Amino acid sequence: MRQLKPIAIIMGSESDLKIMQRAAEILKQFHYPYHIEIVSAHRTPLKMVEFAQKAHERFCCIIAGAGGAAHLPGMVASITVLPVIGVPINVTSMQGVDSLYSIVQMPKGVPVACVAVDGAENAALLALRWIGVTEKEIAERLKEYQEKLSQKVDEQNRRWAMGSFEGG
Repeated sequence: MRQLKPIAIIMGSESDLKIMQRAAEILKQFHYPYHIEIVSAHRTPLKMVEFAQKAHERFCCIIAGAGGAAHLPGMVASITVLPVIGVPINVTSMQGVDSLYSIVQMPKGVPVACVAVDGAENAALLALRWIGVTEKEIAERLKEYQEKLSQKVDEQNRRWAMGSFEGG
């Protein structure tokens, strides 16, 4: 496989790392390079602009985690030409719904893909699916991953059939 650009995983603060680390764990499973960085839309706006302006030189896509007002994914998407996947993070009494609404309500011309609240794993898998369109090895690894998920469900069903699950 040729040298691939890493996926950027960014977040507004260190408190988001617990969730965003899950994206990194998926990328590690796939042996895919990534870069993690704190880039706050509110506390370091100039750094965010510089990051977004140069991102296409270093990365193939961006996974941006954000809680509360969740401006980071949309602001970065308004500057970069790369695909941006937003991960709404549950950090408020609204349990991440405020972040979800913020990320999915981008104006025309500023696309941001969005996964479930705290769904960093799916953000990484979505990024890999985009890459898998042109990278056959990544697509094959994704097929293997899906087969393992299917096998896990088959095993659960076998346990049910054998009466291993309790309940009614």
